[in-house]
Amino acid sequence: MVEAGDGAEEEEEAEGERAEMLVAAEAAPQRNGLLLPGKEAAAAGEAAAAAAESGRAETRLSRRRLAVLAVFSGYSLVNAFQWIQYSIVSSAFARFYGASFAHVDWLSMVYMVAYVPLILPATWLLDARGLRLTALLGAGLNALGAWLKCASVAPGRYGVTMAAQAVCAVAQVFILGLPSRVAAVWFGPAEVSTACAVAVLGNQLGTAIGFLLPPVLVPNTPNDLDLMAHNISIMFYGTAIVSTLLFLLTGVVFEEKPKYPPSHSQAVLRTQPPEDYSYKQSIINLFKNIPFVLLLISYGIMTGAFYSVSTLLNQMIITHYEGEEVNAGRIGLTLVVAGMVGSIICGLWLDYTKTYKQTTLIVYILSFIGMVVFTFTLDLGYLIVVFVTGGVLGFFMTGYLPLGFEFAVEITYPESEGTSSGLLNASAQIFGIIFTLVQGKLTTNYSPRAGNLFLCAWMFVGIILTALIKSDLRRHNVNSGIMNVDVKAVPVESPVEHETCTALKVQSSL
Repeated sequence: MVEAGDGAEEEEEAEGERAEMLVAAEAAPQRNGLLLPGKEAAAAGEAAAAAAESGRAETRLSRRRLAVLAVFSGYSLVNAFQWIQYSIVSSAFARFYGASFAHVDWLSMVYMVAYVPLILPATWLLDARGLRLTALLGAGLNALGAWLKCASVAPGRYGVTMAAQAVCAVAQVFILGLPSRVAAVWFGPAEVSTACAVAVLGNQLGTAIGFLLPPVLVPNTPNDLDLMAHNISIMFYGTAIVSTLLFLLTGVVFEEKPKYPPSHSQAVLRTQPPEDYSYKQSIINLFKNIPFVLLLISYGIMTGAFYSVSTLLNQMIITHYEGEEVNAGRIGLTLVVAGMVGSIICGLWLDYTKTYKQTTLIVYILSFIGMVVFTFTLDLGYLIVVFVTGGVLGFFMTGYLPLGFEFAVEITYPESEGTSSGLLNASAQIFGIIFTLVQGKLTTNYSPRAGNLFLCAWMFVGIILTALIKSDLRRHNVNSGIMNVDVKAVPVESPVEHETCTALKVQSSL
């Protein structure tokens, strides 16, 4: 619904956004959901008339959407960087703080531990108070944790750095569930999966930078703790400054939602009275949705395996290639960068084909194959082989992440995107904790191969569960006008908006 304002200003803004106007799928000539080049202006006028005649809601794309996506991806990047910055140089931090490798591993696992009990309150806050407040909390706590780490740059202050990392872990709760929500609220049907992939990409890029920079900034100098403290302080202060700038940008750029809905499915949701929504009932509905429950488990297995491999990669590499901490970081970078490419390709593919289940299953199978190959080539003695197999593994394993988010939104519509994504991430954290502890124990007591085979067995179970998921693309069906949704336009009672705006009265059989 358009806010009341001066008629001339409304007309000027509408004219400024005309080139980006979209209407529900059948209202304008399109190719694969995108307006044909050179016909946007004509299509916009025709679409508006068609929308008025058919009762379907007029939808537009906001220019601000790209800035919102960029800022979210930025602070998500920094949060992911802070997650992995300890474990990739675990030997250096173990020496600096006088802690065991297990204690250093917990600096990463605290992210997983914090997420599980806090995800339900966080998703409730997202639904009750909205996107902007949730984004500000995520960016703000991320900056606070980064500054607290600056106070831990001294031997023996492991407790301080753990407390700071715990604050960053709480920030993560307000970040990981937002990609699908940001994409759905701000982006149209022809770009929503790609937008979700880009939002996830920010987190993956942060992990990639976390693999690359810490080994360079904090080399292991066990005989010179003063130099190590100086190097750690550079990394911590740099992170704190960047995260603070991103927090300020979040306050400037983020809005609750665009003025006009970007898709028909969002227009339908906007017309539902807030008093009709029950967070408790939404959770119940999700757990009664068998396809979602199967996806919840299979997503947790895949993503938990990725978390475990990322946390223990340094230990696996130096077991077979002593003194190769820097290359361990580069292998992790290769794994994640390849996954970033996979994420974008998968997002574009979903927007083009809408083959959610088929794509998810194929990527899951290829991830399993990649894990098996990585497991049996890790100890061959050739780092170049590990680079290649790690890249292949990353392409499919991390490329799977946005697939899970978008598939969940499709099969659970009209439930909140934040709630479904939050539960997926909670499942991933639970499996991640279990997998990291078990794989770490198997790696220490036996060999990296034993730990990796443990993950392979679970990923095979995930393939079976994914194959059992029934593909019911509810959101896509609403956007395409397939589902039985009757949308009628009625005038808004506001005298200022009466001429230019309508409210939607929805009767849906969903």
